[in-house]
Amino acid sequence: MNAVVIAVLVMLILSLFRVNVVLSLIFASLVGGLVGGLGLEETVEVFANGLGGSAEVALSYALLGGFAVAISATGLPNALVDWLLNLVGKSGEKKARMYSKVLLISIILLMAIFSQNLIPIHIAFIPIMIPPLLYIFNELNVDRRLIASVLTFGLVTPYMLLPAGFGKIFHDILQTNITDSGLAISASDIPIAMLLPAFGMLVGLLFAIFITYRKPRSYVESQKVKAEKVEYSKKGIIFSCIAIVAALATQLMTESMIMGALTGIVVIYVSGSIKWNEADQLLTEGMRMMAFIGFVMLSAFGFADVLKATGDVAGLVEAAASAIGNNKPLGAILMLIVGLLVTMGIGSSFSTIPVIATIFVPLCIELGFSPMATIAIVGTAAALGDAGSPASDSTLGPTAGLNVDGQHNHIWDTCVPTFTHYNLSLILFGWIAAMIF
Repeated sequence: MNAVVIAVLVMLILSLFRVNVVLSLIFASLVGGLVGGLGLEETVEVFANGLGGSAEVALSYALLGGFAVAISATGLPNALVDWLLNLVGKSGEKKARMYSKVLLISIILLMAIFSQNLIPIHIAFIPIMIPPLLYIFNELNVDRRLIASVLTFGLVTPYMLLPAGFGKIFHDILQTNITDSGLAISASDIPIAMLLPAFGMLVGLLFAIFITYRKPRSYVESQKVKAEKVEYSKKGIIFSCIAIVAALATQLMTESMIMGALTGIVVIYVSGSIKWNEADQLLTEGMRMMAFIGFVMLSAFGFADVLKATGDVAGLVEAAASAIGNNKPLGAILMLIVGLLVTMGIGSSFSTIPVIATIFVPLCIELGFSPMATIAIVGTAAALGDAGSPASDSTLGPTAGLNVDGQHNHIWDTCVPTFTHYNLSLILFGWIAAMIF
């Protein structure tokens, strides 16, 4: 059996049985390494070496958590909550509540989309924006699985379709690897080829909004959500906004989330918006809030390195290629499923493209797929699994924001909903795109 398939299945099964994701990744790494012939000592060594690759990411998320809590201490989130509560209406009329729910979901969706292309900060906005809104979600009985689905849609679909921000990076990687694998393509063809797969994501989102999670869901009121009322002033709000802009500008200039978060924290501290004697406690609290993401990302990098070291990632791709023969419909579906398995394991669609393109592109040429169909197959195969993978920051980010009070499970409330709504529709519409182009 292929070590990648075994390791990914072990990781998913353990996670579904509510084993901690970090432990699931570590145990799956050991199983994958042993099945792949590395031996216990080499597996442990490869896993340990892989941890260093995510050190910057883990520190970035820790500082972002500190920045988020510092922003909260200035009262900006409370001002936002008060504004939104006024929109709900004191009478709590059904129509007012419905309009408020629509407005809230629309704002979150737009922010998630902007975080990929217009203001490329990825998940950095989630720990700042989402925790203060949990009180409103509870007031409106919003199902948090719906919010997780909305966030993940906004974190994944824009980079697939739009050549700006993270989308520009994804499209550049896609064009480079397809070209290097023997098929010259134009960057302008990528958005057209990815239009149908992106539409599949939209279908999944609409299904989640209007069917699966349209009914109210109640949550227990928690002190972490009700929180103590933070008094806010015009000065605090102004400097919070300045800090956010400064953090964004620094991140864009330095291409470092660490420097961006650090800049934002410094602006808030220097402004006097929070007390100096509270600074250490606030920063520690914020780091604790994002610690889960940091540990999962550390484990995910080690897991990915073990899978690569076995050599079975390429073996999985080659096995699929040999099983296809000259059957185009079967070829398209098998390539998409292989992409899903690889991305679910690695946790990054960007890192999946170089792994699959070297085999998929020559295979697509041999089967007679057009350049547009090849783009659709490789692009969709890479994006598959980003939604739904326990190790992807597209699922870890939403969980970090929605689970502040411990009422949102990473696997059952984020990964399972996003997997079922997006990956199934992506496979269907990615296959259709491959067949019609």
